[in-house]
Amino acid sequence: MLWYALRRLVLAVPLLLGITLISFVVIHLAPGEPVDLQTGDLSVQSSAQAKQLLYEMYGLDKPLPVQYWNWLVRLARLDFGRSFAPDARPVLAKIGERLPITLLLNIVEMLIIVALAVPIGVLSATRQYSRFDKVTTVFVFMGFATPDFWLALLLMILFGVQLGWLPISGLRSLNWEYLPFWRQQWDFLSHLLLPILVATFGGLAGFSRYMRQSMLEVVRQDYIQSARAKGLAESVVIGKHALRNALLPVVTILGLSLPGLIGGSVIVESIFAIPGMGQLMVQAVFERDYPVIMGNLVIVATLTLVANLTADITYSFVDPRIRVGARRGRR
Repeated sequence: MLWYALRRLVLAVPLLLGITLISFVVIHLAPGEPVDLQTGDLSVQSSAQAKQLLYEMYGLDKPLPVQYWNWLVRLARLDFGRSFAPDARPVLAKIGERLPITLLLNIVEMLIIVALAVPIGVLSATRQYSRFDKVTTVFVFMGFATPDFWLALLLMILFGVQLGWLPISGLRSLNWEYLPFWRQQWDFLSHLLLPILVATFGGLAGFSRYMRQSMLEVVRQDYIQSARAKGLAESVVIGKHALRNALLPVVTILGLSLPGLIGGSVIVESIFAIPGMGQLMVQAVFERDYPVIMGNLVIVATLTLVANLTADITYSFVDPRIRVGARRGRR
């Protein structure tokens, strides 16, 4: 298993380079340039001079292969460069400010989804065509068909505007620093309720459906019928023999969801004005802030490759047959 992991990590290096190369070329070929946004209010002559200075300062006057090579050299030193925004702050500093809230939102979201989706999927599969299964099926179709931005706007209008129960933007109220300690905690939590609810709704529908389908396939296998024929309790058959094998597709999906913990939810963070990684990415795209865009892409791409490897390794802990197969292969 160790050699397999090392081999996969080595092969991931050229793949990551290919991803960064394609991304670098695409964002530079996209319409609009960062210097146009920063010199829009100047006169024609002043604008041309300012553009030339900005081109030289940002290194955009060099050929594209040279720009990519210079960026790659900085990346090897874990230097993502400085933002093209007027503050010219280091990209890592801007990402570091946004990362904690994005991690908090997405980790809470994933914990809620897994905690609810697994039992819902198991109950739906073991009680196929029951009233519970039909209700969850309707919920799943609603979750798949409901756009996040539309659900977010509905909840904002209902709970934020009409009822006035929950705030609809940001992370803290304007008077947060003047509130008592426990009121501060509730204020912060109340700002997170609607974003987490919106982000969880669609994911819960999808994960529960994957779990149901996987469990249905497992309970029809011969070894499950043999376990029942031996007189084992149904809870033992489902919980010990069926559930572990049914979790394999869910492990794959969870592994691929790892980059989302860093990349953030672009729609949710933009609608609720949450200063996370998703909102930072949207702002960087609109401002043509190439270093910030590439910094986000590198982090997400790296996590995607690591997530695939983690999911493959996790299979051996979930399904004992994979470990047996690996030992036989070495013999």
